[in-house]
Amino acid sequence: MSPTIDYDAPTPPYQQIAAEIIRDIESGKLAVDRPIPSESILIQRWGVARDTARRAVRHLRELGFVYTVPQRGTYVRNRTGSETE
Repeated sequence: MSPTIDYDAPTPPYQQIAAEIIRDIESGKLAVDRPIPSESILIQRWGVARDTARRAVRHLRELGFVYTVPQRGTYVRNRTGSETE
């Protein structure tokens, strides 16, 4: 079952997507230094525009949950201390 966006919620769609990814990170479903789903996968899974997927990833980066390696992807950040970037 695909996740859905609640467009009537006070939380913007990009934050809803980011919150779901954060839950996956905190539960261990997405491991440290492993990639998060690509923008294309987020678009397909959530049925959102590319800008919304990009904003979700940017929001995760700003919150410190992920880091991006140019031309490689976006990965889960080690939030407990050292990491390999």
